[in-house]
Amino acid sequence: EFVSRVADNELRMRVWERGSGITLACGTGACATATAAVANRICSSSKHIKVNLDGGALSIWINRVGNCIMSGPAEFVYEGETKIC
Repeated sequence: EFVSRVADNELRMRVWERGSGITLACGTGACATATAAVANRICSSSKHIKVNLDGGALSIWINRVGNCIMSGPAEFVYEGETKIC
């Protein structure tokens, strides 16, 4: 992830997936980014952290025991089929 601070408790995150390149979003990465931002006092854990990604914005909340709660939209972006030989 490549991250910059946009405003108080708002981050901009770009996702680079090994083997795929730039992707639209990564929920796990957004949670990790918000957790790191709180740990480094870039964001406050007292309110939601908005993480803006190419695929849309996610709202991340880190509770008092360190659990990360994520909310935001989900969209169908790919359909594939696996063939077993």
